[in-house]
Order: sequence, then C-alpha cells, then structure tokens
Amino acid sequence: MATGLVLYGYWRSSAAYRVRIALNLKGLDYETRPVHLVRDGGQQHAPEYRALNPQELVPCLLDGDRVLTQSLAIMEYLDETYTQTGAALLPGDARGRAQVRALAAAVACDIHPLGNLRVLQQLETQLGASEAQRVEWSRYWIATGFRAIEAMLADNAAIGRYCHGEVPGMADACLIPQVYNALRWKLPMDDYPTIWRVHQACNELEAFRQAAPEVQPDAPRS
Repeated sequence: MATGLVLYGYWRSSAAYRVRIALNLKGLDYETRPVHLVRDGGQQHAPEYRALNPQELVPCLLDGDRVLTQSLAIMEYLDETYTQTGAALLPGDARGRAQVRALAAAVACDIHPLGNLRVLQQLETQLGASEAQRVEWSRYWIATGFRAIEAMLADNAAIGRYCHGEVPGMADACLIPQVYNALRWKLPMDDYPTIWRVHQACNELEAFRQAAPEVQPDAPRS
C-alpha cells in the first residue's frame, strides 16, 4: 500500500471523482483534503492552493514532494508508478491503450469542460443565463458526448463487462462520474444502453461505491 498520497478535491467534482476511483482500483490509501469550490468565493482561488495548482482547479494529488494535476495525467501516473498494486488502469497493448484513452478523453476533454462549474458560472454572470438555460446547456452537451461514446463502445470489439474487457480501468473511471452528472441534470439514459450497462456493472464494485460523491467526508450531511 502507498503512503503519503494526498488528494485535494471536492465531493461533487467529477474530475476528483475519477481520481478517487483510480486510487481505489489501484488499492492505494490516500488522505482527502477538501477544497470547497463555492464557499468563500471558491477555496480553489486561495493563494495557498494556487501555489499547488496554478489552474485553480481540482483535483491535485501529492505523492510525497511531487505535485500532480489534471485527472488523466494523475491516473496515468498512478498506473505507471504503482505497478505492483491493484489492477492496471490501461491495457497492455497499444491499440487497447489508444481505445481507452480515446474514451477517457471523450469525457474529460469534450463533455466535462462545457459543464464545469466555472463555465456555468460564466454563463450566468456574463450572459445572464437562467437556471433553466444552464440545465438545458448541460443536458445538450452531455447528450452530444454520450451519443458518440455509445457508438465508440459499440464499435469496440474489446468491450466486455466494462468499457474495455472484464476489468474496469481509466475509461470507466471517467465515464461513471459523467453518468452521475447526467443523472444530476435529469438526462434520460434510454438512448445509451451500453453506457448504462457499464454504469450498473461499475457501481456494483466497492472501488466505485467508495468514490461516490455522497460518501465523501466533505459531502453535505442532511
């Protein structure tokens, strides 16, 4: 088991959610340090956090004296550094790695940025978008991305119980948080049967359940 891993994140951040899943799949212990993205004008903008991550975003992972940012880069770092623990997050063959990276990027690079908190805040403050318009915006871009991902999965001969084969990995770690967002925005999932099947399979696993937003230490308690 690893020691000295510290994850800065926010309970409802899908990017931090991805990294929590990856850490759990690798069987790595880590300390959680919450960064509230709304309170105090956004704690990610505080000077002490900016010194760690100049982008003022979560997640940020500390591994000893190493500071790592960007969820995809963090997951690949964990996979390459902690090779003796947990399952591999990427397949062993070049074609498989390319397929998994493409699925992960379809979420992390194409869908997620358009629904990020700072984008939704800008829609409201600069363009005067209403709550209903922001909801419609989020649904539209998730649906656009999910149509493509559904087709990518259907065209992947290596798909199994999970996005790629019978072991969950980086693509699943990206997809499941985005399904969480889709459900949060009440996007109907009927048009995405493969995505939904993978979502159900993943959420049977403790690695995914323990990473869920509602069970994080900084999640609101009713």
